[in-house]
Amino acid sequence: MREASDQQGPARPQCPVTCENPNPEYRDSGGGKESQYKPGIRATCSEIILRQEVLKDGFHRDLLIKVKFGESIEDLQTCRLLIKQYIPTGLFVDPYELASLREKNITEALMISENFNMEAPNYLSKESEVLIYARQDSQCIDCFQAFLPVHYRYHRPHSKDGETLIVVNNPDLLMYCDQEFPILKCWAQSEVAAPCDLKNKDICQWNNMKYKSVYKNVTLQIPVGLTIHTSLVCSVTLLITILCSTLILVAVFKYGHFSL
Repeated sequence: MREASDQQGPARPQCPVTCENPNPEYRDSGGGKESQYKPGIRATCSEIILRQEVLKDGFHRDLLIKVKFGESIEDLQTCRLLIKQYIPTGLFVDPYELASLREKNITEALMISENFNMEAPNYLSKESEVLIYARQDSQCIDCFQAFLPVHYRYHRPHSKDGETLIVVNNPDLLMYCDQEFPILKCWAQSEVAAPCDLKNKDICQWNNMKYKSVYKNVTLQIPVGLTIHTSLVCSVTLLITILCSTLILVAVFKYGHFSL
């Protein structure tokens, strides 16, 4: 897995409400840029930091998304965070697996794309969308995290290179709070209609939040077959099929009991 770092500077959100410190100075703290405020002055427009990474190896991976608010918010426990993840054509999410994970209370995710085909190869599939209801991190009071299992699709064999790349773009970050507080206005860009939760069909108006991503995107390397191996693979497959069929027929006639 290769993660492309976002080299651009932090895009500070526009603040539609009055901030006590509209022009904070920034300093580099190693893990990113953070605002350095003067004593006794507190800016309300702090950043939301999103980190997306892929866990495990092989053809079955786990997508982990972590969200951290730039400052501790007392009313954060009254808010819910919804992640709208776009799954590229080279990957797929198993809706039956998601249902099983919901029953086990491991993750809360819902496939919202229509005409979804898990068996379709990469070149016949379309981008899909998944809603993931993030949970608060027990080890961080102002952090959320979400988990989503993803799987590789079949890809066409290549003529030269034995691998292909899949880019997983950053998701949309939606937030809904039971009560309003001014700091939401610093982050919200627009409103999006989405299910309030997975337990009912009620629709809520979620705030589409502006955030800063640790990585511009996540890039996955997938091994694919080579076209020069086509004749060899087909020949070996045919020979094995004939051999196995012959052995089955021999066993049937040798040990089977036939009545006329």
